[in-house]
Amino acid sequence: MPESEGRPATEARAVRDNSSAEQDRARATQYDARAEQSIAAPVAESAAVPATAAELEPAQAPAANNVDPNPFTERASLSIRRGVMPTPLRGSLALLERQDERLKADGLEPIQDEADLTARIAHHLLTPLPLSEALTVNPELPMHHRYCRPWTARFLADLARAHEAAFHRPLEVSSAVRPVAYQEQLTRINGNAAPAEGAIFSPHEMGATVDLAKKQMSLDEIAWMRRHLLALELEGKIDVEEEFDQACFHISVYRSYFPEHAARPSSAHSGRTRRSANRTQPVPAVDAQSGQ
Repeated sequence: MPESEGRPATEARAVRDNSSAEQDRARATQYDARAEQSIAAPVAESAAVPATAAELEPAQAPAANNVDPNPFTERASLSIRRGVMPTPLRGSLALLERQDERLKADGLEPIQDEADLTARIAHHLLTPLPLSEALTVNPELPMHHRYCRPWTARFLADLARAHEAAFHRPLEVSSAVRPVAYQEQLTRINGNAAPAEGAIFSPHEMGATVDLAKKQMSLDEIAWMRRHLLALELEGKIDVEEEFDQACFHISVYRSYFPEHAARPSSAHSGRTRRSANRTQPVPAVDAQSGQ
């Protein structure tokens, strides 16, 4: 067949191919937009109701006779029920002030330095992190800083157990108690760190606050954590700030979480311990990554 006779058909096929490619790209763009909206949009229902494990199960595959021919459909999207991601639990100056005031109302005071921390551990005012298959710790966190208040330990054990039942993965503690002297070092190398002293200071200094790393969490896990933690915050048992530069959930736990625990003044062992030469200790990288 002469070349001139075959050219119109070839050009027509090329036009159809280009049109199909443009449609595919348009569908891909629409899918990307839906995925971004799913991550950013607020929860349509009450976020105070924690999601159950069943709610977070991936949707069942469609029946063979009901397969969507469109390759850019929701079957490849997030497996979060309710269709949206809960809004982030962002922090604020007012929230940081509230944490300090609530912890003071619980009878706590800042732990001054490593010697003060050792004394409080010896008097059982602080307890080791409740590590298990469901709860791990960043290996770079100093052994002496792997402590928290007893009610905070109870909170961690409960949260880790519920999370492990839903996702079969452990949570990781990236930071726990930090003495004032240690926090002062941290402020020199981390611009995001809360002040060590003053009207507003880091609640980590009182031992009831922990950071849970979220860098390795899936979107389903983050959604579950936001719902679960917000429910406890609305009950007045915790305050939570979700950090993004350091990728963690910063959580202050109050005595009301575990009211059965006998209240004991944190300074009963020896009064406020005078600061010591521990100020010069190096700051491990793991704490340098967490600001508050």
